Amino acid sequence: MSDSLMATYNRLPVTFARGEGVWLWDTEGRRYLDALAGIAVCGLGHAHPAVRDALCDQAATLVHTSNLYGVLEQQRLGDLLIEQTGMDRVFFGNSGAEANEAAIKLARLHAHRKGIDNPAILVTEGSFHGRTLATLSATGNRKVQAGFEPLVQGFLRVPYNDIEAIETAAANRSNIVAILVEPIQGEGGINVPAADYNARLRAICDREGWLLIHDEIQTGMGRTGHLLAHQHDGVQPDVVTLAKGLANGVPIGACLARGEAADTFGPGSHGSTFGGNPLAARAARAVLETLRDEDLCSHAGEIGEWLMGALREAFAETPGVVEVRGRGLMIGIELDRPCGALVGQALEAGLLINVTAERVIRLLPPLILQQAEAEQLLETLTGLVQRFLETD
Repeated sequence: MSDSLMATYNRLPVTFARGEGVWLWDTEGRRYLDALAGIAVCGLGHAHPAVRDALCDQAATLVHTSNLYGVLEQQRLGDLLIEQTGMDRVFFGNSGAEANEAAIKLARLHAHRKGIDNPAILVTEGSFHGRTLATLSATGNRKVQAGFEPLVQGFLRVPYNDIEAIETAAANRSNIVAILVEPIQGEGGINVPAADYNARLRAICDREGWLLIHDEIQTGMGRTGHLLAHQHDGVQPDVVTLAKGLANGVPIGACLARGEAADTFGPGSHGSTFGGNPLAARAARAVLETLRDEDLCSHAGEIGEWLMGALREAFAETPGVVEVRGRGLMIGIELDRPCGALVGQALEAGLLINVTAERVIRLLPPLILQQAEAEQLLETLTGLVQRFLETD
């Protein structure tokens, strides 16, 4: 790898040259089944015609002006997002971290306008919200935070999937203004909460006058079988953050709000130079239209349910496999030991996977995954895991 790059990643010994659908080819011409999709980014796979054509057309028309002016593609994207999510307004940035920064700022400004001078936001252990100073402070992972102290104040941490801990916090802290939570934890290990967890969070927020903020950066854009994961529970948050799969690899982030929260920001209270520029917005609109027109959210739910069922059956009698869990095409396979070595072994076998929380194999394949490809993924991965457990 180039010495000109800062050493912020432990990169695998491969460089990809091109992609098509769920497949990638490296610079040596070898093909890989992509079961990671750029970490839940390329939901439509690689080189999707709708995204390709939108980018080419927009690049030949207008790439950037400024948010000092009206941006037609941004307005069209905003209208489409509001239509499909039931939210009221949206702010566009460039990443998930920026979307969560916007949500944190929105919650604080909302609190100050209600006369709360030292607002606190409830966050959860095992969460991941980004790597800016505020979002890493909100993140429930000490490894991400180490060395960047002092952290940003104003976050109160509770265990994930623990309603009683939230009730205790509500009873003892009068300055809580919001809950920032992932409907399913991604980096934390594909942790799926109790079926009524998000509904009970909604009820607490309604009772206490808090904002419910859902970080859907990894769970959103069809990943779990609905456009947004909270739609499984019939729950509507006050604020939703999106990024990753929103534009299939073109950098964009979005902070959506409804009700009173949607009117919190005013001119000068927040901004972004590149956020929602014509190129990124056109790509994101192409993604949303394709998800809708090809019913890919439902497809992800169906193929993901099949794959999880097949994985559970394959590992039912395998010592060392703790659990297969997830929703849609967001799947975690927890082992009873650290398994980071599997990433390199899978690479050698022509399969791209990820390990998070040290012991959880994370699968986030493109939403366009077909049955034959899912079967190949199943066969390759089960063999790798069984050999790893036998020889580790």
